[in-house]
Amino acid sequence: MATKLVKEFKTTIAENNHPYLNGAWTPMHREYDATDMEVIGTIPDDIDGVYIRNTENPVFKPLGRYHPFEGDGMLHMMHFKEGRAEYRNRFIRTNGFEEEQEAGEALWAGWTAYPVQSKRPGECVQDGLKNASSTDVIVHAGKILSTFWQCGDGYRLDPFTLEQYGVEDWAPEDGISAHPKLDETTGELLFFNYSKKAPYMHYGVVGADNKLKHYIPVELPGPRLPHDMAFSENYAILNDFPTFWIPEALEQGLHIPTYRPEMKSRFAVVPRMGQPEDIKWFEADATYVLHWLNAYEEGDELILDGYFQGTPFPEPKPEFPAKYGLMMSFLDLHSLEARLHRWRFNLKTGETREEDLDDEVLEFGMFNQQYAGKKYRYAYSAKPKPGWFLFEGLVKHDLETGEKQHLMFGDNRYGSEAPFVPRINAQAEDDGYLVSFITDMNTNTSECILVDAQKIADGPVCRIMLPERIPSGTHATWAAGADIRKAQGL
Repeated sequence: MATKLVKEFKTTIAENNHPYLNGAWTPMHREYDATDMEVIGTIPDDIDGVYIRNTENPVFKPLGRYHPFEGDGMLHMMHFKEGRAEYRNRFIRTNGFEEEQEAGEALWAGWTAYPVQSKRPGECVQDGLKNASSTDVIVHAGKILSTFWQCGDGYRLDPFTLEQYGVEDWAPEDGISAHPKLDETTGELLFFNYSKKAPYMHYGVVGADNKLKHYIPVELPGPRLPHDMAFSENYAILNDFPTFWIPEALEQGLHIPTYRPEMKSRFAVVPRMGQPEDIKWFEADATYVLHWLNAYEEGDELILDGYFQGTPFPEPKPEFPAKYGLMMSFLDLHSLEARLHRWRFNLKTGETREEDLDDEVLEFGMFNQQYAGKKYRYAYSAKPKPGWFLFEGLVKHDLETGEKQHLMFGDNRYGSEAPFVPRINAQAEDDGYLVSFITDMNTNTSECILVDAQKIADGPVCRIMLPERIPSGTHATWAAGADIRKAQGL
């Protein structure tokens, strides 16, 4: 293995019993460039592009109670080309990260840290909180865009080198939420944001040239907690779920969520370049959805697939200390009972129909992004470990036949959502690979695996050993090398 240690960051995080600063979530504080890594199997020579995953890596001892989604963002990138692979990882140099590096300590408390207060004003849309840019990652217009679940600035990096370009300059005042969506057909980026001031949500479109083309308000009854959006060929789909900050608590500066099951779920369907008056609202059963899969149009219907939570507000977990119990319940997708679900919105009648597509607890779904906004057949979901925000396997669904395949990573081995990687000159929707970073707590190591998407049960076709064990994290993406080079003028 040819490995270069680029930088090591001093940390003030000592050993403790926090469930998400230990084990597979233990933070990583070194940056590497690595080539000629140990490979078990053979790296395919029919893929070209980058796999990038965002993780949470707090550098300094947290102020008060810590929630894992608040850790400093670190990107891990594996570049594949001509049967070879290169690995790099870098902290995202957000404004907050740089200020804390200069101070040598944490300056911001998280949303679960009450009564501890931040030492600096917030740079995020939620008062007093740091934008760690540690939630989502996507590649658009030849550059990485990393985003945070509570909005704020988006940060740009080079997909091949992870060179830092700083804050995205088209971002509006209320920032960018995690989960902007790329339409590979048009090159457009669709995004939304949300805040605690009216109209509480906005929706926008950025062109393939990385210029803001469209931005409109989406009026909600009050502050909400949307997390994701979806799109079809002609429409964007936003949501208003009955989960939001308790208004009385907000008046005291506290961010305490509540779920109101007596209320309906609401969906805003807006033409891609539509105006506020063009929005059509649809009602559906009460729930909360963290992540969508895909959406497409079929006749008069707009079809939306995602992960319906059967219990969006579970009871605190008794096996964890009281101060962690509720947090652990929200991080346990088994307690949330997240299942693959389908909504059908009739654009003529305004009727909503919905159904479960499977009864297995799953989340963090991926599919062939060349089919984004179009009718698709195959979905690839992550299988959560009961009790934890960890994923112990993958499930492939054939949405036409109902058949599914499983791949389990093995005892004490954890992955994440697995983006689909099309083969060069692919001949079918599932002609390609799934890619994921795996954290192996048996050996305290990590690896990158590639799995044949047509037969995932056969296991990895190759395993590429990383320089250091990396922590579990949140979201990942795949971007084709040819698309990146074209957008960069290479």
